[in-house]
Amino acid sequence: MVRWNGGTVVMRRLIVSNMMSLEGFFEGPNRELSWHVVDDEFVAYAAEMLRSVDTILFGRTTYELMANYWPNAPHDDVAEKMNSLPKIVFSKTLDKAGWNNCRLVRGHTAEEVSKLKQLPGKDMVILGSAMLASHLLQRGLIDEYRIILNPVFIGAGTPLFKGIEHGIRLKLRETKQLHSGVVILYYCKE
Repeated sequence: MVRWNGGTVVMRRLIVSNMMSLEGFFEGPNRELSWHVVDDEFVAYAAEMLRSVDTILFGRTTYELMANYWPNAPHDDVAEKMNSLPKIVFSKTLDKAGWNNCRLVRGHTAEEVSKLKQLPGKDMVILGSAMLASHLLQRGLIDEYRIILNPVFIGAGTPLFKGIEHGIRLKLRETKQLHSGVVILYYCKE
């Protein structure tokens, strides 16, 4: 099922929203994240973004990190949404996904996401989960990329997008500069 908007069919969109260093890493060695700039402006962005979606998608590693943090995080708008929104974890190795409102999908990732995009509802977002994002990017299932560019070089780490097999042209739709020097780049497919 799809939504109608001004006479056109509109499917649910899949958004990737991830932090990135200037050299393209989303995490440092040993999954180090201390370089992420998280201030009041970033928290406001995160809260606004989470209000615009109704489903969060995770790969196993990010899910485990998030599930260990958010249930006990100080209560605010972001924590409330992270804990209450439906979450789907894509993993072939996880036995169960015990975080509130969470469902585990063991295989057929692209097919499952294609089905989710056909359902009525708000947009969906991938947080972290670089391998999942890269997998879905190669299959043309990502509709918007929100790259949260941190003003830092970290020297080494895990690239935000790995294993890209073919080029994908994007169009810069919007930029938002935060006082911290962080720039949020909103890209969509051309």
